[in-house]
Amino acid sequence: MPEKRPAITLPIEGVPLSEHPDILREARDLGYRDLWSMEIVGVDGFTPLAQAAMVVPEMRIGIAIANVFSRGPATLAMQACAVNELNPGKFTLGIGMGSPATVEAWNGVPYRNLKKRMEEYLEILRRAFAGERVDFEGETVTIKGLRLERPPENEIPIYVAALREKMLHFAGEKGDGMITNWFGPEGVPQVINALHGGVRAGGKDPASYESVARVMVILDEPSEAQETFLRRTVTSYLNVPAYANFHRWLGAGEELQPMWDAWAAGDRKAAVAAVPQSILDGVFIRGTVEERRAHVQRYYDGGIDVAVYYFVSNNPDPAARKALILQAMRDMAPR
Repeated sequence: MPEKRPAITLPIEGVPLSEHPDILREARDLGYRDLWSMEIVGVDGFTPLAQAAMVVPEMRIGIAIANVFSRGPATLAMQACAVNELNPGKFTLGIGMGSPATVEAWNGVPYRNLKKRMEEYLEILRRAFAGERVDFEGETVTIKGLRLERPPENEIPIYVAALREKMLHFAGEKGDGMITNWFGPEGVPQVINALHGGVRAGGKDPASYESVARVMVILDEPSEAQETFLRRTVTSYLNVPAYANFHRWLGAGEELQPMWDAWAAGDRKAAVAAVPQSILDGVFIRGTVEERRAHVQRYYDGGIDVAVYYFVSNNPDPAARKALILQAMRDMAPR
């Protein structure tokens, strides 16, 4: 059975990569064993992992996630193999769909046929990692004559990002593990139940299948400004169709509807005001150290195996923000 344990998000929020090595060594010494990068519009998801592989080779590294639209299959496979070469057997490739913003608006790539794209990338990547020549004609991508010059000598696990029932089932059936985010611990049993249905359909043992969730740890003292920031963060995410439908599936549609209605009407201020307190209290981990730990424990109790801390501070002073993050990393280290 996978071990329940915390992990750290890379890059460290607001800290230049040039300052990461000492933080990575401290994280290792504190007992953290996993580092998972994120890729939105800051730095790419592979460079921080390459750095980590050289600085703390004892730690597992993974990307959560690389979307399957903004990189071609060959480029994605080569990047994965390169990071794996730096620390063979310690790298996990997480793939997902991204969002209309990250794919279409920022990269100019059509965002369609999502599940089929994931299916096709999974097949191509696995065949490429196995050293095969890949000739593939699919609905979303066609590959001719792809053969990696440096295929990995070890197996690279591929974890699949998933939210709702169908993708959770797909992740369980086809993936080597699952990655998810943006929900409170009360929704974990529903997520895990859908996931394990797919795991069993794929002939695997749910007890040995790993689930990873990124969780947001808020470090600033409560204030009106912080509350507004958190509410705005909710509106920016939960108006993305995938996340909105995820929360509808989790049963929060009725309480979120006033926020969605205000947003659709163009009234951003009313949308922010309409964010339910239950969403804030579920999605954001805050309070005393023990309250934060208890919140994370609820994810573990529901069935999540790896809780990847994403430390968030809006302190305008970079030095103060870094100090808050380092203290939180120490406070919430494995016991």
